[in-house]
Amino acid sequence: MATQYESARIILELYNLRREEKMREARNFWITFSPETMDDLMAGMAGPNGAYIRMVISYWDMACSLVVNGAIDPKMFNDANGEHLVVFGKVEAIIPKFRETMGDPNAWKNLETVALATPDARTRIDGIKARIKAMLAARAAASAKS
Repeated sequence: MATQYESARIILELYNLRREEKMREARNFWITFSPETMDDLMAGMAGPNGAYIRMVISYWDMACSLVVNGAIDPKMFNDANGEHLVVFGKVEAIIPKFRETMGDPNAWKNLETVALATPDARTRIDGIKARIKAMLAARAAASAKS
């Protein structure tokens, strides 16, 4: 298990990676991307923003792999991050079909493991999903008025 210092150092490095310009663009896109079905996800991945989708999901699965494998303390990780729950919440219902389609039973397994092990996971994930849905509805309503 990582020491507190080691966990803190890695978390700060993960934060720095999130500040990279392309990653910021990907994260900005991700907040508005809401796949409801496997077809939505695959269409998004095949579209002009597909690299952003893959970048965000793979980043958080990688970050969560550091937790799963003991390089980062889980409590410290969850205290410092919440975005992995946003990412997981958006793809949670699609994961089984994605794994089946890709023939990879472990696709996004680290993200899933850490997200579901988060204290009050279901409440937090469902709350995030509801807030994002409301935010996107408000944004759509504002755009319709323009």
